[in-house]
Amino acid sequence: MKKARKTTQREPAFLHADERRAAGKAIRETVPRVSHAHWKAPKDRADIVEIIERSNKGRLEHLIPIRHGRMMESAFAFYRGTADIMAADLATTPVSGLRVQACGDAHLCNFGGFATPERRVIFDINDFDETLPGPWEWDVKRLAASLVVAGRQIGLAESDAVRAARAAASSYRERMSDYAGMRALDVWYDAIDLDRFIKAVDSPERQEIIRKRLEKIEEKNVPDYLFPKLADHVGDTPRIKDDPPLIFHPTPEQTPGLHTQFGDAIRQYRESLPEHLRTLFDRYEFCDLAIKVVGVGSVGRMCGVVLFMADSRDPIFLQVKEAVPSVLEPYVGKSLHDNHGQRVVAGQRLMQSASDLFLGWTRGLDGRSHYVRQLRDMKISAVVESFDAGDLRTYGRICAWALARAHARSGDPAMIAGYLGGSETFDDAIADFSVEYADQAQRDYRTFVKAIRQGRLKAERLG
Repeated sequence: MKKARKTTQREPAFLHADERRAAGKAIRETVPRVSHAHWKAPKDRADIVEIIERSNKGRLEHLIPIRHGRMMESAFAFYRGTADIMAADLATTPVSGLRVQACGDAHLCNFGGFATPERRVIFDINDFDETLPGPWEWDVKRLAASLVVAGRQIGLAESDAVRAARAAASSYRERMSDYAGMRALDVWYDAIDLDRFIKAVDSPERQEIIRKRLEKIEEKNVPDYLFPKLADHVGDTPRIKDDPPLIFHPTPEQTPGLHTQFGDAIRQYRESLPEHLRTLFDRYEFCDLAIKVVGVGSVGRMCGVVLFMADSRDPIFLQVKEAVPSVLEPYVGKSLHDNHGQRVVAGQRLMQSASDLFLGWTRGLDGRSHYVRQLRDMKISAVVESFDAGDLRTYGRICAWALARAHARSGDPAMIAGYLGGSETFDDAIADFSVEYADQAQRDYRTFVKAIRQGRLKAERLG
C-alpha cells in the first residue's frame, strides 16, 4: 500500500476585499481624511505668470496670444487652461499613498458623451493629455474645485456651488464603495451608457433636452455634415477649408518635411493600431492636413485635422494632437513611454470603458510626439452656461461616478473605499478644499489679467 503523498496548501498571494478595505482604513491614522480640507499657498509658491510663460515654450508663437485671450474670458476658462499651476499646488497637499492612472486634468468640461466602436453612446472622461499614474485625490480635488469655480462663473449662489462640489465627493466615495464589492472583470465591463446617464438626471425636462441633443448629434454624421463644413473640392481634390487663425494650412517652416516625410508619420501611426484595424485604415488615402486650434490649454500646440478618403463620398477626419510631458511628471515621476502620444493612448485605454476606433500615436516630422483620434465622433459636451444649481450638482455627481470607475480599473478600489469610509467626513473635507482653492484660482486669474494689462503677456480675443 502506497503511502499518501503529503501536500501543502499555499496561501493565496492576494488579500481579500475586506482585508484591503481594512488596510485602506488604517491609512487614516497617518493621513486623516480631514487633512484634505484646506488649501493654503506655500510661501515659496512659484509666480503663476512665470509658470504660464514656461508652458508656452514650444507652442506656435502667433497662437500664444489666442491662448491667453481664451484664458482671459473668465476665471473658469483660466482654470481650464492652467492644469500645470494646480498640479504644482496639489503636490504640496496630503495624499494617502494609493495611486491610480490619474487623468491629471479632471475638470468638469473634460467629461462628456461619445460613441463607442459599437456605436453606443457612453459618458466618460474624454481628455487625457495629462494622464499619468498618480494620487487619486488630485483628480477628485481638481473636479470638485472646478464645480465651485464654474458655479461662481454662471452666477449661482455660493451655497449651491459648494453643494455641487460636496455632492461630487460623495458620489465618488459611494461609487468607489460599489466598485470595491464588484468582481475585477465586472469593473472593467462597467460603463455609463446613455440610459444610465439619463436615469441619473433627476429632472424630466433635462432628460428630454439630452435626448433631443443626441438626436441632433446623430444627424450630424461625417459624410452629410462634417465634410461640407470643414472641407471642399478644389477641382477633383478634396481640401480642408482655411478659416484663419483657427484653421489654416501650415507653412514649410511650421511643418518641415511635410510632403517628403509625412508618409513615415502615417506609417508609424498605422503600426500603433491593433492589427485588425489596419485593414480598415488601409482603405483610406491621405488627402489634406491643416492646423486646427482647439480647447484652451492646447492652443498653440501642433494640433491638426487630417482628411482621408476611401472614395469620393467616404471621408474621415482624424485629429492629430501634440503630446508633451504631463503636468504631473515633475511630482510623480517620468512616464514609462518615451513617446508622449503613446502615454496618452495607454492612459486613455486604461481609464475609458471604450475608446475611439482610430486611437493611436506617432512621431511628428520634427520629433514631437502626437496622438490621433477621430474628430467629433458623436461627441456630447456639457453647456455649463445653461446650468442651474440642480444641473451642476447632478452633472458633478455623474462626472465623479465616471472618475471613480476609471480609478477602480487601475487602482485598488477596496483600499480607496476603505480609506474613504461610509461617513461624510471626506465629502465635507473636499467641499472645504474646493472653496479655498476656487478662491486661489480667482486670485491667480486676477494676477493673470493684470499681467496682460501691464504688457507682460499678450492676449488676442477673437469675436
